[in-house]
Order: sequence, then structure tokens, then C-alpha cells
Amino acid sequence: MTEAQTSDRSWLIRLWPLVPIVAALIVTSALLMLFDASPAVAYRAMWDGAFGGQDKFLSVLAFWVPLLLASAGLVVTFTAGLWNIGIEGQIILGAIGASWVALNVTGPAWVLIPLEIGAAMLGGALWAALSAVLKTRGKVNEIFSGLALNNLAIILTNYLISGPWQPPEGGSFRGTTPFQSAALLPRLFESRFSPLSLILAFAAVIAVYYVLRGTTWGLKLKALGKNPYSAYLLGVSSERETILAMMFCGALAGLGGAVRVLSWFDSLRQSISGGIGFLALLVVMLAAYRILWVPIIALFFSIVPNGSITLQLKTQLHSALGGILTGLMVLFVLLFGSAKQLGIGGKPGTAAGVPDVMPDELPAGEIPPELMASSNPEVDVEAIHE
Repeated sequence: MTEAQTSDRSWLIRLWPLVPIVAALIVTSALLMLFDASPAVAYRAMWDGAFGGQDKFLSVLAFWVPLLLASAGLVVTFTAGLWNIGIEGQIILGAIGASWVALNVTGPAWVLIPLEIGAAMLGGALWAALSAVLKTRGKVNEIFSGLALNNLAIILTNYLISGPWQPPEGGSFRGTTPFQSAALLPRLFESRFSPLSLILAFAAVIAVYYVLRGTTWGLKLKALGKNPYSAYLLGVSSERETILAMMFCGALAGLGGAVRVLSWFDSLRQSISGGIGFLALLVVMLAAYRILWVPIIALFFSIVPNGSITLQLKTQLHSALGGILTGLMVLFVLLFGSAKQLGIGGKPGTAAGVPDVMPDELPAGEIPPELMASSNPEVDVEAIHE
């Protein structure tokens, strides 16, 4: 293969996350024309719904920040080969942690806000650690434990709202007592958007990029995700790295929960996560697990639901068009996968023959003879350093 061909394929791999988006837009446009609707008018209405005024744009940003935080955390767990479905519960526990500080601690904003952020990140990290321990010690798949913990987090929220944290006028499923003003994140122009939250989100993205590209821990996570069997032979602790990766993601998800409860709302509410965790899973899949694509795709996913609200007001089209668009994206992600999985730019990484259960450590010089006699898959060094 010539150097020019290699360069072309490299660019194709980097731009591949755009393929499902473009394909979804093309199919959605075809459906609109099939029903005698103008795609240009529909997309213009969605654009106006997201950017047609200062308040609308700030609302997009306010939704974008927690989605970006959750997505950045998921890049870490996906890199380690973990499906952190329980991220919804981690967002909720972060909101609960921030709410506890807001309701029980009195002080100026410069004291309350750091405490709320710390409590939120701790709550999300511990909730994620529970799922990780169930996987490493109880051999419970993180998908099943995550779904169960999501439901438990919802039940806990409803209990707190209608029980210990109910408003003075009586129990209700609507929400807790509004927080003191000093406990809320500083917002811009009376909107739901807090510039401080955007700074925290960008810091999180930079931290994830640095961890995965410039640290030994990031290299271990990539080895574990690319080929657990080879990582096992190299002495990487699958248990420790699994727990740490889940806690890292949980901390960022918890921070997203704090942003939701302290800027989007002013009290703990039902459905405080707003489905952001599940949406973040789609964002990371579309981004092909690359952190630099996450902010762009997360912004797109923030524009669609906000723009769809105006769609029905300005046209005869239903606001569900946004759901159709995102649903088609998911379908095309499943169909197209990644460029490498389709044989573009290199062989797809496989982990065939990987044992379901990995020992915690493999000290040097103590490789069991039966493993030495078996096939020894090599780690794709180039893929790990991507």
C-alpha cells in the first residue's frame, strides 16, 4: 500500500463518525419528501428552535454540558471494554449528593458550590464502584447491574422527594424545597446555563484526553479494552482498572447530575437525569469512542431535541422528527460500526478466546503452563496508541 493510500485511509477512519449522521440526514430528508414536506423547511425550523434567540441558544448549552460530562466519562469505560449502562443512576446519585449539601449546609456560594460538586462526584463514583465490584467480585455483568442500580436510584429519588426532603406543605412527587440562592450555580442572563459548568465540562474533556493519551493508566485501559487476554498476560490488574475506570466515569456523571440540579433546576426533581445518560451512550458510539469527537456530536444531540420543540410550532410536522433522526443514527451506527470493523484502514480488533473471568494479577514469571501452551494473541500496539 502506498503512502498516499495509507494517508487517505487514515483520514477516512478519522472522519468515519460523520457517516451515520450524514446517512441519517439523507434518509430523514427522503422520508420528508415522501410525505410532501420540505427537508429545508423542517431543518430550518429545527435550526431556529436551537439558535433562533439568546434564550434558545443558552438552553442548548445548558443541555449540552451534562451530556458532555457523561459522554466524556463513558469514553473511559468504553476504552476499558466496559458498558456502563448504569450511568443514568450515577447522574441521579450525583444530583442527590449535591442536593444533600444544598438542603443541609448553610454558607456563601464559594463554600457551598465546591462542597456540592465534591458530594456529587463522590456519590456518582461510589454508585459506579458498586456496579464495578458486582462485576469483579460477584461476576455480575455491568449491563445487568447498571440497569438494576438505575431503578434503585430512581426509587431513592422518589423516596427522598416524598419523604425526608419533602416541602413544608407536604409530600409530593414534584420536587423538594427550592434550594437557597447561594447553592445554585451562577447562571447567565437568568437562563439555565452556567458558564462555570461549561468550564468544568471542558476541563473534564481535557482530563480524559490526557489520561488516555499521556498516562500509563490510559495505556492499561486501552490494553484491557483491546485484548483482555493479552492485558492479563502482561500483568494488568483487570479488577483494579475496572473499578477505577467505572469510578472515574461515575464521578463525571455525578458532576453532570450536579449541573442538572443546580442550574437546569433549582431543586431535586423526578427524572432529574432527563435520559442524558442513555443519550451519552449514543454520543460515544457515534464518536467511535474518540474523545475529540465527543463535544461536537454531543452538541448535535443537544440541538436536535431543543430544535424539535419549535418544529411543530412553525410547520405541520410532529416534533417526533427529532426522535426519528436520532433513531436512524443509532441504526446506522449498528450497521456501519467503525471503519476498521468494515475492513477499512486495518483489521478489526478481536478478542476471540478471551476468558470470561480474569484473575486480578499475573505476577511476572508465574504464567501458568497451560496458558503458555495455548495461543498467545498479541496486543495491537498501534491501536492502543490511537
